[in-house]
Amino acid sequence: MAQFMLLLHSEPSGFMQLSPDEMQKALEKFMAWRNKPITRDGHRLTDDPGKVMRSTGGQIRTTDGPYSETKEILGGYYTIEAADYDDAVRLALDHPTLEYGGTIEVRQVWGT
Repeated sequence: MAQFMLLLHSEPSGFMQLSPDEMQKALEKFMAWRNKPITRDGHRLTDDPGKVMRSTGGQIRTTDGPYSETKEILGGYYTIEAADYDDAVRLALDHPTLEYGGTIEVRQVWGT
């Protein structure tokens, strides 16, 4: 089986609109998904925007960000096992990120 990264993008303010009970239910859904047999790894990222490093003309430049035109941020990831892209997409269909209006980017891990 190949490994795929599910990169979870969402608008952070969307979760702030949930009541404490709704937030607890959302957290439980994410934790349950992480415990599925197909899941090999997964973590939430911190809320800060991180750093972006670029090499231009041999010079390394580090900036805050990744700032882009979109309001979505990369909020976390899962590594799953699947037969191919179609299978990975099928397996990710019930991920709570989609239920809460987010986006999932599916990428195959090199060499798997």
